[in-house]
Amino acid sequence: MASVTYDHITKDYGSVKAVNDLNLNIEDKEFLVFVGPSGCGKTTALRMLAGLEEITSGQIKIDDRVVNDVPPKDRDIAMVFQSYALYPHMTVYDNLAFGLKLRKTPKEEIKRRVQEAADILGIGELLTRKPRQLSGGQRQRVAVGRAIVREPKVFLFDEPLSNLDAKLRIAMRSEITKLHHRLQTTFIYVTHDQTEAMTMASRIAVINKGTLQQLDTPQTLYDHPDNMFVAGFIGAPAMNFFKAKLRKDGGNLFVDAGSFSLNIPSERMKAFQAYVDKPIVFGIRPEDIYNPAFVPPGIHAATIETKVDVTELMGNEIFLYLLAGSDNIVARVDPRTDFHIGDKVQVSFNLDKCHVFDPETEKAIR
Repeated sequence: MASVTYDHITKDYGSVKAVNDLNLNIEDKEFLVFVGPSGCGKTTALRMLAGLEEITSGQIKIDDRVVNDVPPKDRDIAMVFQSYALYPHMTVYDNLAFGLKLRKTPKEEIKRRVQEAADILGIGELLTRKPRQLSGGQRQRVAVGRAIVREPKVFLFDEPLSNLDAKLRIAMRSEITKLHHRLQTTFIYVTHDQTEAMTMASRIAVINKGTLQQLDTPQTLYDHPDNMFVAGFIGAPAMNFFKAKLRKDGGNLFVDAGSFSLNIPSERMKAFQAYVDKPIVFGIRPEDIYNPAFVPPGIHAATIETKVDVTELMGNEIFLYLLAGSDNIVARVDPRTDFHIGDKVQVSFNLDKCHVFDPETEKAIR
């Protein structure tokens, strides 16, 4: 097994920095996910580790071995691509065995590894078929199987589920997670889908414009984002942001967003004292906004007046798109909520879960 280290890694394409001073240590047997919008540098970071892109500066280590100048075939990694990259004229068996044959692996060993991978992935009955006879999900399993038979130190996945339909993508997510637990190998996975990242990763590296924004567990990223980009990227629907000011009135501290005002709980006042009478950005997640009839007990809640603009029934919840003055608000509320377009309604904010950001640096104020 292996750890992976990105040590001050930079990748330049002329004047464009695709990856900017990336420092990251991935532990042995960890499932790390690079997540970020398209073009943020996450795939470039993966391809540099695979040896498919040259490094402009810095070092990449697998265990304690610097691999900057090591050919891809000698890095003891296996990569699963978005496009599957199967040989159309070969059977599934031959696709799985091809890399081992190139390495002059004995026939019996090839047969053992291929059969073992096929059993793990449930594709034993497909070994005699050609790729054109397979569904998208089956092709993806074969692509993963081709990586498994290599028995590498590190598995690399480059958006492997993006070509699958939504239902199959959910099923394959759990399959890859189970595969990681079974193989107990280092997995490094790239996706732009934050739901994939949240459900699969041990830790998530959030990247934007080539720069690492935050590295932490899924729950910590969700509960304690370091900045507005992470706060807005992690979670669906995205966090609500409001331009506001902090003002003091007697012993109370208020967030004044113009169209509404919220009294901050006393337990959180100390962190915000330096921003009294200064502009801030107030953030709250849609799931922390409630129909007042269904507010959980024991929380600090503040109720505001809004108007319903759009409703979306999702079955187990309702998405409300609300207007408060000029501010747009998205809320995920209890499915028993009986609000209709055009209704003037009250909603309650959970102030124990609110976030405050510096508008200039966009960093969280804690």
